[in-house]
Amino acid sequence: MPHTIEGKLRADGKKFALVAGRFNDFITDRLVGGAMDALVRCGASETDVDLVKVPGAFEIPLAAKKLAEKGRYQAIICLGAVIRGETSHDQHINRAVSTAVAELGAASGVPVIFGVLTCN
Repeated sequence: MPHTIEGKLRADGKKFALVAGRFNDFITDRLVGGAMDALVRCGASETDVDLVKVPGAFEIPLAAKKLAEKGRYQAIICLGAVIRGETSHDQHINRAVSTAVAELGAASGVPVIFGVLTCN
């Protein structure tokens, strides 16, 4: 049997930031609700979660970067929704946001969770 290293689902006493795009808020508001529910179920206090709303998914990485630089959060959860239109614009947004969020987590040492939906 291999030695398993696994984190515990315990959020009590920890600080979290949620970064959510306002565009397509009929979806992102539910993502925020789901994230809050998960954090509270794991022991986080609602007062230990800061919610930062940005105009859309494209602005999420910059806000997350500023939050990571503060050094006060154990994790930053990025939430948004990009819906495919008649052009390829959504693909460019999705690629830019996912790459930036992944790079931010690696560079900052702070877990940055990607919760941006890419919908048809």
